[in-house]
Amino acid sequence: QVQLVESGGGLVQPGGSLRLSCAGSGIIFSLYTMTWYRQAPGKEREFVAVITRGGSTNSADSAKGRFTISRDNPKNTVYLQMNSLKPEDTAVYYCRASSVSLREEYWGQGTQVAVSS
Repeated sequence: QVQLVESGGGLVQPGGSLRLSCAGSGIIFSLYTMTWYRQAPGKEREFVAVITRGGSTNSADSAKGRFTISRDNPKNTVYLQMNSLKPEDTAVYYCRASSVSLREEYWGQGTQVAVSS
């Protein structure tokens, strides 16, 4: 059974930091591209950042310079370090594991991030 479990969300003041984690099980983690998405109330889910099997990364313009994605394959975990948080970063954050060659895709259940004073 495949599971992706996000953690690390919470309430933080503007300018603060959070580190989200997404732990995978039931898959060979290193074979998957890992992506963070977020969905704010009343809005569609949007891309935040991605890290490939080889460690290449990319992020949305809104995240560049503030968010860093990384992975630890032996720990089956992907991270999203979020700094200089803004109220508009408030959303549920989801991780996704995907493999084009395996034709597989899995989602976590999400973790809530709220940025407010």
